[in-house]
Amino acid sequence: MTSPEFSGVKQPDFDTMTGKHTEAAGRLEQLAQTLYGELQNAGLDTSPALRIRELAARVGKQAADLRRRQTLIRELEREKITFGTSRAEGSFLEMPDTLNASQGLLDASLAAGAAFKFNAGDGKALALLEKYADRVNDPDFTKVFLQRLGAKGITQLPAAMAARLRQALNEGDTKTKEHLSPQSKRALTMLSKALAAGTDPKNKSYMGDDFLRDLARQGRAEHSAGPTKYAGYQAQALIWRAHDGKPPFSEKFMQVVGADAVAYEKEEYKGRWDASKDPLGQVFNGRQVPLYNLAGALGLGTLMRPGAIATRPGAPVRSSVIADLLHAAGSSKDATRALLSFTPPGWKETVLTHMLTTRLGAFEYAGERGPFSDLLTTGLTGQDQISRNLASDLTKAVADQIRGAVGRDENGNLRITNRAVFERLEHLGRPLGMALAANIDQLSRLLHLRDTFGKVDATDMSYALVLATRDDVAYDALIRAQTEHMKAALNGVPPVGLDKSNLKEFGFTMADLKKFDFDEDGRVDRTDVKQFLIDNAVAEARPFSHIVEIRRQSLIAAGLDHKTASEEVRIMVRDTIGLLPVPYADRVGTAFDNVFGKLVVNGYEKLAGVGYDEIAKQVAKQTAAHNLSLDQAYRTLADDRTGVERIMEQTIGTAMLMKGMLEDDALKDAGFLIGDPPQMKPFAAMSPAEYKSFLELARNNVGSRDLFDRFSNTYRRTSDVNDLLDLRISQPGGGK
Repeated sequence: MTSPEFSGVKQPDFDTMTGKHTEAAGRLEQLAQTLYGELQNAGLDTSPALRIRELAARVGKQAADLRRRQTLIRELEREKITFGTSRAEGSFLEMPDTLNASQGLLDASLAAGAAFKFNAGDGKALALLEKYADRVNDPDFTKVFLQRLGAKGITQLPAAMAARLRQALNEGDTKTKEHLSPQSKRALTMLSKALAAGTDPKNKSYMGDDFLRDLARQGRAEHSAGPTKYAGYQAQALIWRAHDGKPPFSEKFMQVVGADAVAYEKEEYKGRWDASKDPLGQVFNGRQVPLYNLAGALGLGTLMRPGAIATRPGAPVRSSVIADLLHAAGSSKDATRALLSFTPPGWKETVLTHMLTTRLGAFEYAGERGPFSDLLTTGLTGQDQISRNLASDLTKAVADQIRGAVGRDENGNLRITNRAVFERLEHLGRPLGMALAANIDQLSRLLHLRDTFGKVDATDMSYALVLATRDDVAYDALIRAQTEHMKAALNGVPPVGLDKSNLKEFGFTMADLKKFDFDEDGRVDRTDVKQFLIDNAVAEARPFSHIVEIRRQSLIAAGLDHKTASEEVRIMVRDTIGLLPVPYADRVGTAFDNVFGKLVVNGYEKLAGVGYDEIAKQVAKQTAAHNLSLDQAYRTLADDRTGVERIMEQTIGTAMLMKGMLEDDALKDAGFLIGDPPQMKPFAAMSPAEYKSFLELARNNVGSRDLFDRFSNTYRRTSDVNDLLDLRISQPGGGK
């Protein structure tokens, strides 16, 4: 009698077999010893005795295994947790095939039994459950543990702990509270690990699809713990909040249970949310109150939240069910994307769209905008198609709301007409900017080809950038991403001298040669390369202009709200150093005299290699002490454009050098070249004179001025922003 995981044994026969194996092992060992002595005394080969001894060892090992199994069977019987069946030939017990599985059956059954005892009111039982916390990484334990508890038991255990803590607070029982709070946190962490493993189809502990559906049913069901009635999801959320990310929750869990929790809150609360927005609701200070987890509903503060310091009783620290879900989803990008991209049954929108529109006010009310933004950054910055779709949905949702909140002032610049919208969406600026940076190619396609990014067109993108570029980190990411995009475009230009003899060496094909050889002489010359550099540089200038000008308009429209000039200086210095470190203060505008120059001369070498963020941090320390007036801040905006232009100047100059556009004679004594064959020094290693020499050589090369001027003219043109945002911006240097 067998199954894939268990073997059936007839208990009396099993006991007899165990005893006989033990006896046989001893007799065989005794026989081996006697035979060995006789053979040795007779001067004969002793190998037969040695073979009998090996047999005795094997039988002894089997006997020891049977005795361990026998002990486990008796323990299982004593705890009344064995699986038995009666048949005509006698009573059988189901015994796991491996000792580890047997131990898992025993331990998991005892742990589940402790949970049920606690649910029934035995306060001491939680200590027994804790003893098995280390076993949740073992599938043999976890699967039986979840089977015994079931979806209902898993839902009720956190509620029992919450109710007991509330009772202790009501009765002023400080001793119980201080003892039970850390116990409950450890128990919830144990449950979260078991639940994450048991609901992952890729994990050996997977409980099956029915178990996931049972969790959703129990989540929607009404339960009670003493006088407290609650929705199952309010209790399950405490488990999600306790999760430490290992193992991560699965995509399947997020689609079946997570998305259903989102749908449940909407079904139960949408009427209240709608009422809070009507005139009467506004009179009574209507707010979009979310579905709180049970600890929040009972006023337990952080008493049940692992990693948090316990607050005083009644402290207003609460977490919503959805915030707890987002915490669990954040354990992996796959889980995040699975939740946000899922469309619940009967819906016409994804979970992400719902959160960006219908539910957005609930994040604000609960003070949970930060966790939502963090999750967006996790899920929307990938290069896969799902991430792109989500990034497009975020862009569209933001654009639709920003569009109605801005207009044009008397000077033709951007004006905010509804600051409440910006305040409501402010936390989305950073994840939006990071998502757009990850999809920077879409900006070029929208501007040049009038393509679409999902449902997003060039106008939508422009309104979305109004929000994204307000955030320093997002703006930084966009500039960096566009710089890398330009580098890639210029690197794709062939070198001077490319012909069919060296195609393989430079990584090009015959088709490329035909494409780049304008005069069809079979060789790419300086004229050919110059034309392609111009075409690519001009093409890359438009996205740069779009990002920087919208940033400028957004900050002017905001009146530099909550910003200081020192922050503006910090961002430009970070861009300039982080992208292409340049040891030459005059290259980045007068606002950086002394501050930037001092860092480069005295400290850059020490900072080289520590990373962009650390360099920016050091620069920020030096610039923080320089308080600028509002007029100076506006000049800083102009320098922002100039600084980016200088970075592009470096990029173009480097591309010209690497592609063979600079005259050989002019390079012979160039101080910015080192080695044999000569290579260009890193910008950080150049002296101010060498860097100046590099730029002059690049600019004075035949045809180079045209290249730089074409880029600069395109970069400083604001017509795209004028048209797409319906503005009348004065061109830098005058004009419209």
